[in-house]
Amino acid sequence: MKKTLTIILLSILAGMTAHADEGMWLPSLISQRIGDMQEKGFKLSAEDIYSVNQASLKDAVVLFGRGCTGELISPEGLLLTNHHCGYGQIQKHSSVEHDYLKDGFWAMSREEELPNPGLSVSFLERMEDVTDLILKGYEPGMSEDERVSIVKNNSKALIDEVTKEGKGLRATVEALYYGNQYFLFLYRQYDDVRLVGAPPSSIGKFGGDTDNWMWPRHTGDFSMFRIYADKDNNPAEYSKDNVPYRPKKYFKISLEGVQEGDFTFIYGFPGRTQEYIHSEGVRYIEQVGDPHKIRLRTLRLDVMSKYQSQSQKVRIQYSSKHANVANAWKKWQGEMKGIRKMKTVQNKQEFEKTFSMWAANGEFDGVVEKIAQIYHDLEPYQFATDYYSETARTVELAGIAYKVAGLLEKENGKELAKEALDAFYKDYYLPIDKECFIAVMNEYDKNVPAEFKPEYYKECLDSYGSIEAWAKDLFASSLFADPAKAAEADLEAVTSDPAYRFYHEYAKWYNEDILPVTRQLNQDLQLAYRDYMRGQMVYCRTQRVPKAFYPDANLTLRVAYGHIKGYSPADGTYYLPSSTMKGIMEKDNPEIFDYNIPQRYREIYAAKDFGEWTDATGEVPVCFIATNHTTGGNSGSPVINADGNLIGINFDRVWEGTMSDIVFDPEICRNISLDIRYVMFIIDKLAGAGHLLDEMTFVGR
Repeated sequence: MKKTLTIILLSILAGMTAHADEGMWLPSLISQRIGDMQEKGFKLSAEDIYSVNQASLKDAVVLFGRGCTGELISPEGLLLTNHHCGYGQIQKHSSVEHDYLKDGFWAMSREEELPNPGLSVSFLERMEDVTDLILKGYEPGMSEDERVSIVKNNSKALIDEVTKEGKGLRATVEALYYGNQYFLFLYRQYDDVRLVGAPPSSIGKFGGDTDNWMWPRHTGDFSMFRIYADKDNNPAEYSKDNVPYRPKKYFKISLEGVQEGDFTFIYGFPGRTQEYIHSEGVRYIEQVGDPHKIRLRTLRLDVMSKYQSQSQKVRIQYSSKHANVANAWKKWQGEMKGIRKMKTVQNKQEFEKTFSMWAANGEFDGVVEKIAQIYHDLEPYQFATDYYSETARTVELAGIAYKVAGLLEKENGKELAKEALDAFYKDYYLPIDKECFIAVMNEYDKNVPAEFKPEYYKECLDSYGSIEAWAKDLFASSLFADPAKAAEADLEAVTSDPAYRFYHEYAKWYNEDILPVTRQLNQDLQLAYRDYMRGQMVYCRTQRVPKAFYPDANLTLRVAYGHIKGYSPADGTYYLPSSTMKGIMEKDNPEIFDYNIPQRYREIYAAKDFGEWTDATGEVPVCFIATNHTTGGNSGSPVINADGNLIGINFDRVWEGTMSDIVFDPEICRNISLDIRYVMFIIDKLAGAGHLLDEMTFVGR
């Protein structure tokens, strides 16, 4: 009897055991893990976590924007996420006159809450295994192009069917396990999301780039928003007539605190992991990709920091940009170190050797070697892509020129271009852009092979003689260096501009010379990985290797569970799992921007005016670490205790464990979360926004 891929996959997964607290599990299949969760202390049921028939915890979790998570904490649509997730909105509302980044923002009434055009949140309505529907019409022996076409057409038909009701519904079909399984994710999206509150950056970004990815941590990384809907609680565009959204479920706030060993779980939208990647893929990341990208971003960050230190206006303009560049920059450093420490390349090579011996003359014979060859062919193209992304594509003046050209081709192009230009110049400083151009393009010149550079680049360098001379002419002669000229320019003027030509020629080269090759090689890689993924599952099942398989993260809703636990990053060192305000006061230094807390904060601490937000020692807890498996996208995720109540907000990982996107080490991989009691303390004592606390439901009060 013919088995479907779904049945085969489920039979392979049955009986597998998880490795410590590793794993990002699909909520709809959490019944397969609930026994383990309950053994470790969880007191609720699988139905409490995920249900389509009744309100469950999933209904209190949202995809915030397009890359973070948020959680509902009141029956009136009040939402928590990270400060860094709301940073872009806070920054857009900020000016020298109203510097919400520096001073914080708190709406003391609903009328003061600030709308955010373009920001949306999405609730997952349901997820469903649709493998058979998506592969309907596919037969073994068909080409990969035929399979791709079938998957695309079947996915579109299914999405059209499930979203035909409208009312904010949107859907995606996602490939799991490299296309061995397909899941439908149906969302309801709300587009009226208003800023309610944010602490000053001296709290929300306390420690800045210095403390980013580090432990112990003392960052009050949270911001608050409110979801609005029409009078029937349906999604609606922004309107003064909209009312606060009434959620099916919201989290109760636990004031009971955390202790080492306590059960925790995280509900959120992790972005991307590569747990099953071949050794050659890891080698490139560790030895080639990460080192070069770190170097390029270091150069850009140094330029930004220099000018930001000289001007408050420039500091505000480039705060969000600096944070975005620095985040991955520091993460890559920890990732590279962790991969080396765990000998990930060597360990994977040993597994691949054993697997190949097992697979010889069978269904999966040669797949490991095939993947290695594809990576070898792909590497120079990937290197060229990495350099293109971190150099030419980062030139701001060129990017806006190219964007404006595209907008001017539209029917209302002049109006759209004006909006884009106004937004661009609000946060643009030409000396930074020019100096970054010189820094990164000199690295490009040194490190990218001639055969992987566009002819345009070679012509310009021959003509100018140096990167410095090229930059001087480009930034002096481009009409986009002058906001007034840019506002008046027509399409012909824009497309004749040197900044436009720079972006256009590079994009043309990439799209014609690099992308087609990488696309084909990545398609070949995907096909080989599909076999290798299935092969790993069969191997572990038949050889009784105790490994549980979970799909790589892809920005879909997942559950990760573990427990509060410290760790030892080096010999003779052990980090406790929690931090307090005492640590903030120890770091406080008015002479260092990242550690300069508000004077009011110092006064509160001196008076010990902590209210009810203290731990057993009388200090206000700030952050804690746990063994939950997280990644980017989990920023803002609710951290939940054994009773299903909110104890914190996830915002980071420890630097030594950032390789968990590739390999998870239970001894050192820790997620960092903001203690919910610190959030309440800031709202109550620093912001004086007690009206927001009145909306919430507290446990242990």
